Amino acid sequence: MAEPSRPRSSQRMRPAPLLFEPAEATADPEHFFDLESIDDPRELLARSTELTLAFRAATDRSVEFQALAAAQLADPRRFDRLTPAAIAERAEWTEDYAKKMIEFGRELLRGDPEASGSAGPADSTDSTDSAAEPGTH
Repeated sequence: MAEPSRPRSSQRMRPAPLLFEPAEATADPEHFFDLESIDDPRELLARSTELTLAFRAATDRSVEFQALAAAQLADPRRFDRLTPAAIAERAEWTEDYAKKMIEFGRELLRGDPEASGSAGPADSTDSTDSAAEPGTH
């Protein structure tokens, strides 16, 4: 699916890349991107901030893709379209949240510049939303 074009001035900041962690490192519950091995608090703050920004950017992009998929699945022109309730069930959302995500996805599909600058639908603080959704973080 083609991504709506964005004006050059609104391109996303590219945070530090998330580095792959070997399986043996992720098996240790205390291990997190090797942050526990950094002794210098300045370096620890810098690297943990880089990771925070990278995770936020990844979350924002994931939410946009969720919204695009929800809008496509709810498209009335599709013979196999899904209801907001069915989309909510698949995504483990509330039906109200699914409706907001469908609308957010439609805005993204229209190329609405206001939509692509946000992390998701406004006023989406439903307590049953999953952690990968916008809301209370």
